[in-house]
Amino acid sequence: MSSQPVTRSRIEAHSIDFVPLAERHGKVWHLWPVWFAGDAHLATLATGALGIAMGLNLFWSLVAIVGGCALGTFFMAFHAAQGPQLGLPQMIQSRPQFGYRGALLVWVVALITYVGYNAFNQVLAAQTVQELAGLPPRPTMAVFTILAMGVALIGYDLIHRAQRTLAFALIAILAVFTAGAAWLVPLPAGQFDPHRFVMIPFLLQFFAAAAYQLSWSIYVSDYSRYLPPEVGVRAAFWWTFGGAMLGGVWMMAVGAIAAAALPQDGVIAAARMVGDQIVPGFGMVLLVVAFAGLITATSLNFYGASLTLLSIADSFMTLRSTVRERVVSLVIVTVLASALSFSASKDFMHDYELLLSVLLYIFTPWTAINLVDFYIVRKGHYSIAAIFDPDGIYGRWNARGLIAYLAGFLAMVPFFSTHVFTGPVARALGGADISMLIGLPVSALAYLVLCRNVSATQQMEVPQHKQSVC
Repeated sequence: MSSQPVTRSRIEAHSIDFVPLAERHGKVWHLWPVWFAGDAHLATLATGALGIAMGLNLFWSLVAIVGGCALGTFFMAFHAAQGPQLGLPQMIQSRPQFGYRGALLVWVVALITYVGYNAFNQVLAAQTVQELAGLPPRPTMAVFTILAMGVALIGYDLIHRAQRTLAFALIAILAVFTAGAAWLVPLPAGQFDPHRFVMIPFLLQFFAAAAYQLSWSIYVSDYSRYLPPEVGVRAAFWWTFGGAMLGGVWMMAVGAIAAAALPQDGVIAAARMVGDQIVPGFGMVLLVVAFAGLITATSLNFYGASLTLLSIADSFMTLRSTVRERVVSLVIVTVLASALSFSASKDFMHDYELLLSVLLYIFTPWTAINLVDFYIVRKGHYSIAAIFDPDGIYGRWNARGLIAYLAGFLAMVPFFSTHVFTGPVARALGGADISMLIGLPVSALAYLVLCRNVSATQQMEVPQHKQSVC
């Protein structure tokens, strides 16, 4: 992909091309509010209520939430360091592992993920506004989508500024909710009894939280790629981990508390009523701020979806980094998500849960292979020019990555648990899905074995005319 010198303007022009060192800016701590606010919104609230809905008490729900978030965020945060070091968005970095065309495997699924997530967010936004103000769903979805797309269109810098502003508001709101719930909200008996442990609901909540956090992996470095490489791996990891971990755990805990206090109500309505028990009208404030978080989270998805669509297109034709390319790609993904949300049936939420499960199965091997390649096999050494060269050193199809991916995915199948298919091991565990714990190590070990003769320095030995940064 070719690139032109770009001056900083109101609308971002860079897309999947390399961000030159002269244009790097920002501070590494800015990653913290991006991922804190990115996690602390309405969809996360619903994830935290799953254990309670399955019969787990609040004590063990919170333990499962903390443990699951720690597992998923650990792997997710390692992707953040790739952005400053490579200056590239997340998905285009899959070419060295899977090949110039082989990476289409993960890109197509990533695009489906983005579109599905945003369709879900649009429906959730409509349901929330209907709950709060009684407004009709379709106009709400239209306004919500326009706002989210507008933030994504301006791009990287506006997303960072919006997330920083929102993060501070969320901290204040969540602090009031947590303190108020601890002192003023009565809970049913036994909610903090450690002897009321139930294995299956615990595992379901644990891996739901882990999978939710891991799902951010497909676009983490999209929001760190403008940082200078001097920020280092450790700082990028910890600022990302701290923000996503705290935001995810805190908002999931709010969902769990609301569901435990009012188990007969939906989680959105329960959160509002619990907030009102703390201070009359506070429930509305909580949901409005969380709703704003859903807007910016949807912007993250639109932004990542447009980059992924451009990555797919670049596999068939050489693209230039222009504002026009970004606008066209954003319009396409917005239309796709809106068409899905506007045509959603009453079973949409149920069907989408299946889609998310399948997509997470697909991305677990990818994240293992991508991280092993960056940190162990190539140790951060890549030819940027070769990533955009179909005849370059990474090849059109990389058998090592594709075989390791297939090995990890097949190893997970007996552990799958959905309402369409449940593997034999998952059935033996009462429906608990621990496939992530299988897919991650199997994919990683398979890729390491297949890449045992790959030299990071040899990978950089490309012809002189291809050494210029793309």
